[in-house]
Amino acid sequence: MRDWSAMTHPDDLAALRRARDRMDREYASGLRVSDLAAAAHMSTGHFQRSFKAAYGETPHSYLMTRRVERAMMLLRGRAMSVTEVCMAVGASSLGSFSSRFTELVGETPSAYRAREHGPLESLPACVARIVGRPVRIEEAPRRPRA
Repeated sequence: MRDWSAMTHPDDLAALRRARDRMDREYASGLRVSDLAAAAHMSTGHFQRSFKAAYGETPHSYLMTRRVERAMMLLRGRAMSVTEVCMAVGASSLGSFSSRFTELVGETPSAYRAREHGPLESLPACVARIVGRPVRIEEAPRRPRA
């Protein structure tokens, strides 16, 4: 396997950082990896390989993780339905969003909403985002079934 990190040019790293920052800001819009690659002046394949080498996950995976983080906060607020939350974070399919949410958080969006979240609700959003950050399912602690 190639070590892509050793082949990443400093200008590419700056472009990747700008793309990541754009995903952080515009996660709810219809961002496409091909558009991000074009803005970074890279082919889609080169952009995906370079992004994964720099950040440890693909651009699509990074974007979906940002969407799930925001969805977790919205679901804790209980003001929106799961479908409304899905659309508010920019996911185009409730099924794929629910699958990704379950993969990262370890439970479905509905189960997450129904569970008591304790002190996270009283934390400022910027702190709750760090404390409540989703992890891959294989890293998530097992929750006892009720």
